Amino acid sequence: MEYQGLRGSSSARIDEKGRLKVPTAFRGVIRDQKGPDVFVTSLTGECVRIYPLSVWVEIEQSLSRVPSNHPARLKFLDRVNYYGQVGELDGQGRVVIPPHLRESASIVGEVRVMGRINYLEVWNEERFVHKLQGDPWTDDDGMRLSEHGI
Repeated sequence: MEYQGLRGSSSARIDEKGRLKVPTAFRGVIRDQKGPDVFVTSLTGECVRIYPLSVWVEIEQSLSRVPSNHPARLKFLDRVNYYGQVGELDGQGRVVIPPHLRESASIVGEVRVMGRINYLEVWNEERFVHKLQGDPWTDDDGMRLSEHGI
């Protein structure tokens, strides 16, 4: 089966137990093609990243080729492990977001779930709109992507 990327965005809700009900379109791609296991983490604490566990294992394999004392590797691991937790999509398509990450990212109630091709990002809607407004798309951005054929 050809892999379907995680694309687009959808609103979702965090329940009182800190569980995100992953939108149906994303849930099908993750569960059907990657399995129910996920790694929930963040790099900055501004948003939540949800990686299918098989995708995260590929990242770990790439990291294992970087010297163990490399400053960027250590900084990356500090952050993803501080915020990170292995989880799984339950039978209703929900995944628990760790409490300290929910607090850091202001993830409560209604949220925005964004497809990032091979993982999901979960944002506080107001914070994401502010990010978009503060960092507008430029011709230079287009030129940088055109260097990669996009």
